Amino acid sequence: MQDVIRKADILIEALPYLQAFRGKVIVAKYGGSAIDNPTAMRGILQDLVFLSVVGLRPILVHGGGPAITRKLAARGHETTFIDGMRVTDRATVQLVDDALTEVNHRLVRQVRLLGGQAQGVVAHDRVVVASPHPRAKELGFVGLVRRVRAARLRAILGRHVVPVVSPIGSAGRQRYNINADTVASHVAAELRAEKLVLLTNVRGILRKPGHVESLLSTVSVKETARLVKSGVVQSGMIPKVAACVEALQHGVKKAHIIDAAIPHAMLLEIFTKQGIGTEIIR
Repeated sequence: MQDVIRKADILIEALPYLQAFRGKVIVAKYGGSAIDNPTAMRGILQDLVFLSVVGLRPILVHGGGPAITRKLAARGHETTFIDGMRVTDRATVQLVDDALTEVNHRLVRQVRLLGGQAQGVVAHDRVVVASPHPRAKELGFVGLVRRVRAARLRAILGRHVVPVVSPIGSAGRQRYNINADTVASHVAAELRAEKLVLLTNVRGILRKPGHVESLLSTVSVKETARLVKSGVVQSGMIPKVAACVEALQHGVKKAHIIDAAIPHAMLLEIFTKQGIGTEIIR
């Protein structure tokens, strides 16, 4: 009986958040090595289905680095990175698009198998409009987000369907490979999302790298600059924090960095008082 009562208590704890966030847009970004973990992927997609069913409006922006690397290797192309960005020449940009489209279709299928409704948004839909990266001479067809055609995403959300967005942008007929964190940040900003949630392979921002007990549960935008300068935020966490700050500066209410490997990480972060990762606030 106590277990049953505890489950009811959990639902009651979530009630104020369900009431506050009903009808609000939640943008989640999921990618990296976590996307190749079937257990983590199932949990994240279950969370998205739950959010949609209870009246929130989730959008999933995905990455797919490992899938891209495998696709390029199978075709005999080496992968080169400059400052964490994948060099994408004319010969490989189509392969990158193909790999991400395959990931997109797989995620849409999985959402549907879990009883949800999802629609893929890929390069040919031209929802993400790109511009060349300032370092295009080095990076090739790596892009930045020039704008997001939000009306198309709102139309999908209006049918109570989860948009699943690939981070490939278009400029005319040209495709550009864009960092998925950046795409998620722009999508969240354009739709004035309630939350941007970046799902990673770490618990959040750690004051001491590798020490989970040093997790910073709440950080302000102003504090993030100090944390980067002092080296607390470093390496791959820097662009994630930058994406969160950019979203917050353009109207998003809160941003979160959480560990995708924790079962139902999104629900725990959104619907409990203590959360399980780092929230970044204005």
